[in-house]
Order: sequence, then structure tokens, then C-alpha cells
Amino acid sequence: MREYLSVERDANQIRLLRSTFSGTFLLVEGHSDKLVYDRLVDGAACTIVIVSGKPSSKLRVIAVLEILEKSNFTGILAIVDADFDHLEPLLEGSPNLLRTDSHDLESMLINSPALDKVVAEYGSEEKISKFAQDVRTLLVEAGLCVGYLRWVSQREKLNLTFNSIKFSKFVDETTLEIDELKLITEVKNKSPSCSWKEEELKTWVMNKKSDSHDPWQVCCGHDLVTILSLGLRKVIGSNKAAEVEPNMLERNLRLAYEAAYFRKTLLYSKIRTWETNNQPFKVLGNDK
Repeated sequence: MREYLSVERDANQIRLLRSTFSGTFLLVEGHSDKLVYDRLVDGAACTIVIVSGKPSSKLRVIAVLEILEKSNFTGILAIVDADFDHLEPLLEGSPNLLRTDSHDLESMLINSPALDKVVAEYGSEEKISKFAQDVRTLLVEAGLCVGYLRWVSQREKLNLTFNSIKFSKFVDETTLEIDELKLITEVKNKSPSCSWKEEELKTWVMNKKSDSHDPWQVCCGHDLVTILSLGLRKVIGSNKAAEVEPNMLERNLRLAYEAAYFRKTLLYSKIRTWETNNQPFKVLGNDK
């Protein structure tokens, strides 16, 4: 009940803002999302509103959107992380709800030339040249194991905890490959409510894996950035841990992400379609 009242309060705050702003309200999940979209939208035509909190920011964004839609509030658009939605059968959603192209916004940044800029700044050409694959492929192949375990936990409601896991305990510092059993052990040790044995969890993950899954839908962007952080210390760079810690790398990826990259995404096209269907409301400026 308290959570519903809180969501209702969020919706009422947006209703109040309508009295002083006639443009589009764009709902996003968090501050880091806002930092990216701030540089992509037309600030005179669109105001970004952060909706965060329990049970999850994504669910709260959707709940606020539904409340406003039921009251026929116009000029409202929400963008949330896809998570595993593109891999699951989806019911028809709201035309005012858009999802990231890949798993989340961070993975979209990594799947853009922004990553190349960051790697050029912190990486070692000599070390990178020793690998048959490029850095982006190395990251995704490593992140898949963690992504599948996250997916299994969500799908089967296993309540596994990932927030405090230490990637150094299961990522090989010389190859960036992941030891799956060590990963599962680390996650299980941080998940007191999990009663499953390691081998049972490993079977869950093996059964979930499929070559038909798009790796960019499976991999969590935060995991990829953490693996990149480890790699830039030894495997593909020679940086101190403090120089390439994950939060700093995410900040650099955001700064390196250009509007030109965004214009090539499916999300950009969907926003343009939304603008066409919701005139006179605008989100993006005119392309230069």
C-alpha cells in the first residue's frame, strides 16, 4: 500500500509540473540514464523525470506511466532498460513505453564507438593485438555467463544476489575468461536465501544457454564495465585499479557517447515514431 501511495505521489508531481511546462515528460530509471538522455533530447521541448525506488526503478517507471495514462495525461513517454524482455514473450505494451535496444543503456554505450574511445585512452595496443578477438567480443563472451545466471535467477525467482559479488574471484586475469563454477559459488555465497547447490545452479544455466540468443540481450552492461575494469589493469592495459574503476569507466562511456551514435539505434527510430503519433509533442531536436 505504501509503495502504491509513493507511485501515486510521483504521478501527482508530474501532473503539477504540467501547469508550468507544456512539453513532453520523459520518464527514466535513474540519474545515470538522465545524464545520457540530457545530451540527446531537446531540453526546450522535453523534460526528463527520474523515477526510482522500490521494488525496482523499472517497475516504478511503468507504474507511474500507467497511472498517468489512465487519467488521459498526454505528452508522456517512458524509456526503461530492456533487461531480458527482448528474450521473453511479451504481451502488448503501451505505445508510450520504450525499451533500450540491448539489455540496458550501459550495454548500448559499450556496443557503440564510445567503447573504442575509452579503450584507446586506457588500453594498450600491444596487449590488445595479442588477442584474436576485439575487446568488445572479449567482454561479451565473458559477460554471457553472468548474464545467464542473472536471467535464471529472475525467471525462476531464485533471489540470487549480484550487487556485492567480486568479479576478481571468477575472472581469469590473463584471458578475461570466467570460471562458471567459481562465479556460481561467489553468487551463492552472497545469497543467503538460496537453497540450491552449485551444481544445480550450473545445470539451470546450461539449460538456459542457446546460440539463438543475442548476447547483447543477455549481457548486463554493468557486468561488462566491471570486466573491462579488470582487463584494463593487466590483460589489455596497465592501469591502477583506481584509474579504471567501474563507476569512472561508465562516466567516461557516457561522455564519449555522441548523438550521432544514438541516431543509428532502433530506440532513436522508435522515439521519432512516437513523436509522429503524438504531435505536437517532441523529444528530440532536429538532426544536424
